[in-house]
Amino acid sequence: MLCNYVMLCPSDEALWFPLWGAPYRTATVWKNLNPFWGEEYTLHLPMGFHTLSLYVMDEDTIGHDDVIGKISLSKEAIASQSKGLDGWLSLRRVEPDEEVQGDVHLSLELQTTGQRPLLRCDVIEARDLAPRDISGTSDPFARVLFNNHSAETSIIKKTRFPHWGEQLELELEPRELTGGGSLTLEIWDWDMVGKNDFLGKVEISLTCLLKSPLLEGWFRLMPLRNAEDDAGSKLGAVRLKVRLIEDQILPSMCYQPLVDLLVESVISPAEVDDVSPLTMLEEVTMTESRQDVAMTLVKIYLGQGLVVPFLDYLNMREVNHTSDPNTLFRSNSLASKAMEQFMKAVGMLYLHKVLKPVLNRIFEEKKYVELDPCKIELNRTRRISFKGVVSEAEVLESSVEVLQGYLLAIMDAIIGSLAQCPIVMRVVFKQLHKRVEEQFPGPEHEDVKYLAIGGFLFLRFVAPAILTPKLFHLRERHADARTGRTLLLLAKAVQSVGNLGLQLGQGKEQWMAPLHPVILSSVGSFRDFLDKLIDVDCETGEASLSSVLTLTLPPSDMSDCAGTVCKVSFTNPTNPPQVRSSIPMEHVCAVERVDENAFQLQHIMQVLMRDGDGQTSTMYLQCKNVNELNQWLSAIRKASIETSGKLPSYHPGTHRGGRWTCCLQSDRGAHGCSRTHSAVTLGDWSDPLDPDAEAQTIYKHLLHGRDALRYPVLKSENDTACATLLARRGQAVASRLLAVVLDLEGAHLTFQQREAEEAINHIMTP
Repeated sequence: MLCNYVMLCPSDEALWFPLWGAPYRTATVWKNLNPFWGEEYTLHLPMGFHTLSLYVMDEDTIGHDDVIGKISLSKEAIASQSKGLDGWLSLRRVEPDEEVQGDVHLSLELQTTGQRPLLRCDVIEARDLAPRDISGTSDPFARVLFNNHSAETSIIKKTRFPHWGEQLELELEPRELTGGGSLTLEIWDWDMVGKNDFLGKVEISLTCLLKSPLLEGWFRLMPLRNAEDDAGSKLGAVRLKVRLIEDQILPSMCYQPLVDLLVESVISPAEVDDVSPLTMLEEVTMTESRQDVAMTLVKIYLGQGLVVPFLDYLNMREVNHTSDPNTLFRSNSLASKAMEQFMKAVGMLYLHKVLKPVLNRIFEEKKYVELDPCKIELNRTRRISFKGVVSEAEVLESSVEVLQGYLLAIMDAIIGSLAQCPIVMRVVFKQLHKRVEEQFPGPEHEDVKYLAIGGFLFLRFVAPAILTPKLFHLRERHADARTGRTLLLLAKAVQSVGNLGLQLGQGKEQWMAPLHPVILSSVGSFRDFLDKLIDVDCETGEASLSSVLTLTLPPSDMSDCAGTVCKVSFTNPTNPPQVRSSIPMEHVCAVERVDENAFQLQHIMQVLMRDGDGQTSTMYLQCKNVNELNQWLSAIRKASIETSGKLPSYHPGTHRGGRWTCCLQSDRGAHGCSRTHSAVTLGDWSDPLDPDAEAQTIYKHLLHGRDALRYPVLKSENDTACATLLARRGQAVASRLLAVVLDLEGAHLTFQQREAEEAINHIMTP
C-alpha cells in the first residue's frame, strides 16, 4: 500500500532541514500510485541557497516512512526560466552518501621553501552538518587526504556545528608538486558500532594551491559522488511548477513616491471615469499576474489603514461600469481579486470558527452519499437491510437525509456567526451594498445587492473552503474519495444559497432537486443575515484598523522573562489598558518568530534586547493569532529600524535541556543559526505586512508595463484628437507613474553598481 506525500527541502549555507523532517510537506494521498496533490507552497529561502530538493515519501503507520525518490533543482536551473519551471521531472534514488549539507571553514597553506613541501590545513569549524544519529546530531571529525598522505582531527560529540581549531600538516615529496591531483577534506560522522557515515567533502586542486599558496574561507560540502541517476524513470515522475522570485529591497524612502501615488488614488479619488494610478496599474498588469497584484495591494492598504476606501474605490468603479447586473463581478478584475484576497487576509480565523466543527464531523463520519443516479455504487454503502443489499432508492433517501443535516448545520453556523465576523469585513460589505444599490435601484433589482455580497462571501470564500478544506488550512489532509464527494455536493448547495436559489432547476444537474427545499428555506435566513451583517458603523470598522502598540506584561525585570511566555495583543487606542512594563526601542536588536516546537505553542515571537552594559536578553511573547503576530513583527521592526547594533543572527528555538532546540548547540551564548530580518530581502522575508517588499512587487509589475505607460505620452504628442480633459488627465497620471518607475530603476542600478564595486574591492583587498 502506497500512501504518498511530498517534502520540500532547500539546501543552503545557513539553513538545514533534517532529511526525515522537512517543514514543508503535502497531505498524504492514500492507496494511490498516481497521486494528485494540487497544493501550492511559498518557501522563504535564504539568498545563499543552492538546491531545492523534493522528496516523495511512502507513509507507514508503523516505523519510519520510506523514501520513494527525490528531485533536486539547482538555483541556477530555477532562475534560468523567467516564468518558472513547469513539467514532469523523473525521480532519482536517494543515496545516503549524496545527502550532504553545510560547509566548512578552512585555512590552507602550501609551503615550498623547505627541503620538503609542507601542506598545512587549519580545520577551524563546520556548520549545518547533516544529522546522522537518532538524537538529531552527529559526531563529526575531519580527514585531510592528498595522494597517500592523510591526517585526522579529533571527534566532536553530538553536534552539527563542530569547532575544531586544529592544524593538520602533510609532508609531501617534491615530485608530488608536479604530478597534479587534489587535496581532499572529508567530514565523517563517527560511529562506535558499524561504519562511519559520510557528511561531505571539499576538493581543491593542487594547481589552485600553487597559484594561491594561502587560501581561507568557507567551503561548501559536496557529495561523495556527483553522478546523477534518475533510475531510468523507474521510480516515476512528478509534475512541478517552480518559480524563483529574488530581488533586493531598497530603503523605504525610495518607495515613498510610489506609495504616495497609490494612497492618493483612494484618499482623493478622481471621477468614476477618470484614470488614476490604481486603474493605470490594472491596465498595464497582465491577466495572469492580477491575483499577485491584488494580494500585494491589499497588504499595502492594510498597512496604511486604508483597505476600506481602497476596496470601495475599486468596487465603485466596477459597479458603475457594469450595465447588466447578471455580469456584476463575474470577471477576474482587480476589484474581484482584491476582494478575494482581502477576505483571506482578515477572515480566515472567522472561517475556521464557522466551518471547522462541521467539517471535522463530516471527515470523522465518512458517510457515503450520492444524489446522481448514474454514480451510485450500491456495494460501497455500509447499510445492509434485512432483504440484503440496499436499493438505489434507499441510498438516495439516506443521502438526502445526511446532506440536509450537514447543510443545515453549515447554514446555522454561518447565520449565527454575526458577532464573530470581523468588523472591517462587515464595513466593506456595507459599502459594496451601497454602491450596488446606487447603480441598480428599484424593486426589480432588489436581489442584486444580496447577490453581490453572497457572490464574494459564499461563492468565492465559504464554498471553496468546503470543497478543499486543506487549502484553507481547515484540515491537515485532503479528503478521501467518499468524503470529497460529500464536500462537493455541499459546496454546490452552498453556492445555490449564495445565488439566492435563482438558478435552481436549471442546467444538467437535476438530481440536486432533493436539496432544493432546504436551499430555498435557507435563502430567507441568508437575506436576514446579510441585512444584519451590514448594519454596522463605518467609523467603528475603520478604528479597528488603527490599533496601536500597547504592550502589557507582568511587572518584572525584563532580563528575568527569558524562557517564559508572556501574552500580548494589539489594543484599540480608544480604550488602552494600563501599561505595566515597557521595552525601550533603542534596546531592541532583533524581533523574530519562534519555532512552534520550542514551547509547543503557536504564535510566539521573541524580542532580543541589549542593555547599556552590552548584555543580551530575550523575551518570548505570545500573540492571539497569526495576524496579530505579523502585525507585531512588522510594527516593532519598523519602529526600531534606526536602532544601531542590530544582531546579524538569532536562534529560532529556545535553550532547553542544556542545548538550543533549533541547532542543538550547547553553548547558551552561541551565535544564532538563522539570519535576522534587519536587512530585509524579498527572498527571505516572511512577514505578510512589509511595505517596502510590497512596494517593490508593484514596482516590478509597473516596470514590465512601462511601455504601456509611455504610450499615452507619445500619443498625446502626435495625435491632437486626444487633447481632451480626460485624455490629459490620463496622460498626466501615466507620466507620474513612469517617472516613479524610472527613478526606482535608477536607484536599483546605483545599488547594483555599489554592490559590484564592493565585491571587487573585497577581492582586491589582501
